[in-house]
Amino acid sequence: MQNYDVIIIGSGLGGLVCGAILSRNGYKVRIYEKNRQPGGCLQTFSRDKVIFDSGVHYIGGLGEGENLNKVFSYLGIMDKLKLKRMDPEGFDHINFGTEDKIYRIAEGRDRFIRTLAADFPEETDALHAYCDKISEVCGKFPLYNLRLGDYEEKRSVLTLNAANVIESFTRNPRLQQVLAGNNLLYAGVKEKTPFYVHALVLNSYIQSSWKCVDGGSQIARLLCRRIKENGGEVVRNTAVKKIVGQGDRVDHLVLETGAKVKADHYISNLHPAQTTAITESDVIRGAYRTRMQNLENSVGGFVLNVVLKPGTFPYINHNYYHHATDDAWAGIDYTPDQWPQTYAIYVSASSRHETYADSLSVMTYMRYDEVAPWQHTFNTESQEASRGADYEAFKVHKAEQLIDAVERKFPGFRNCVQSYYVATPLSYRDYIGTGDGSMYGIMKDSTDPLRTMVSARTRLSNLYLTGQNLNLHGILGVTISSVITSAELLGMEFLVEEINQSILK
Repeated sequence: MQNYDVIIIGSGLGGLVCGAILSRNGYKVRIYEKNRQPGGCLQTFSRDKVIFDSGVHYIGGLGEGENLNKVFSYLGIMDKLKLKRMDPEGFDHINFGTEDKIYRIAEGRDRFIRTLAADFPEETDALHAYCDKISEVCGKFPLYNLRLGDYEEKRSVLTLNAANVIESFTRNPRLQQVLAGNNLLYAGVKEKTPFYVHALVLNSYIQSSWKCVDGGSQIARLLCRRIKENGGEVVRNTAVKKIVGQGDRVDHLVLETGAKVKADHYISNLHPAQTTAITESDVIRGAYRTRMQNLENSVGGFVLNVVLKPGTFPYINHNYYHHATDDAWAGIDYTPDQWPQTYAIYVSASSRHETYADSLSVMTYMRYDEVAPWQHTFNTESQEASRGADYEAFKVHKAEQLIDAVERKFPGFRNCVQSYYVATPLSYRDYIGTGDGSMYGIMKDSTDPLRTMVSARTRLSNLYLTGQNLNLHGILGVTISSVITSAELLGMEFLVEEINQSILK
């Protein structure tokens, strides 16, 4: 049985960043991935010779000197990424109801304030105060700013509710909703979503917003390459079935082939509920297992991936968020007969041409119970299986509803559609590995923040967690979570210093 320094379960972004950091620092790393393609939400797929992203629609914080840029530079992939900067005058466009009016979320604090103040001239002071609060809250998260600090810094802001804080700055109901207008980015729930989630996500996009040209899988490919260059391995099409403990440590893993593999340390990029479910250990007690199993996940998504007829749909260098009502938070509580209540359009950036778009994705919410009749089915590229005619009919029905909704805002859109492909919560479940097809993993709750905080450490001294369920989802959130996990082995002071120093070299 070959021994490794670190075995990582799952090659989502969290697993790959941990693998790249640790292998860069001399650890012998092996990653096991159940799917054919590594990357988790970074996976892309091709239909009709057009590339689609499964999860990465745009990325913030990649500008010179910004946090994600620093980590990606440290990992040696920043200068190799093919990126397109989004429209700084409005990377997100927000729209309500039957109105034609568009509200633009612009890059840079001054431009952000100036752009919204043009629509809300009496709210300039409110917009300044809002930006001050975002800066204050983001400043309390040490690793977000790639500096040392402790949990006490952020304790005071964890219970702030996003909707309440936004409403405290302005009495203008429309501005309140505009500021929350892209909450599809974090599956915002008015009563629960903490302001820190809103602040950390929005702040990175206001700094700078980018599209990956020809898809986000380039990030996974580059990280895999770095891991291999550093002597590590990424083993695909191989699921880990058991984590076997002995005393207070993990002794070995059991693969789906029945083979046993050993390492000094283990990192799981799986959802914490899945990690505990496959862990055989007396140290992981019932109360901890129950807590992990009972953590509420964010809602699932329904994504319509559209291949566009050549030369019919102009490329737009921004995202578009539409709300059927005047309430930006209402879309998540849809009823089946009023679906979709909200959606986002993300137009893919292609290297083939810039004038017209090759493809776009329309994303909206979908609860798992809508696809529960087919939950016993499993379908991926490596294990293809039909979910049946009823499921196909369900997808077509929903896709047509969503196309009708987009057509109302973009007349002629239907005529631009060459073909489309649908992802439901079952697609997320099978490819990404969340038990209920959640888009963003564990839901954060401002009324009980500690219950939804999951530590990188487990009760087993050499088993660690990483991924979107620890601190924050998204490319930036998962990357920072991976720094936290890697620091369990390398030391936080050493790692933060290394990342910051690498920029100066």
